[in-house]
Amino acid sequence: MKIVGGIDKAIRFVPGLILLSIVFWGNGNLKYLGLIGLIPIVAAIFDVCPLCLIFGGKKCKIKK
Repeated sequence: MKIVGGIDKAIRFVPGLILLSIVFWGNGNLKYLGLIGLIPIVAAIFDVCPLCLIFGGKKCKIKK
C-alpha cells in the first residue's frame, strides 16, 4: 500500500539524510540521535508513512 507521493518522498528523504549525517559528524552520545534519520529515509524508500500506519489514516490519495 503506497501512501507517500513524489514530493512527500523528497520532503522525507532530504531531512532524513541531514539527520543521519549527525551520526558521522556529531560528538559524544548526541551523535546517535542522528539514527532517527533512518525513519524518514525508510519511509521515503518504501512509500509509506509510519504515522499513517500507526493511526490507520489513509488521507493521501495517490493517482495510479
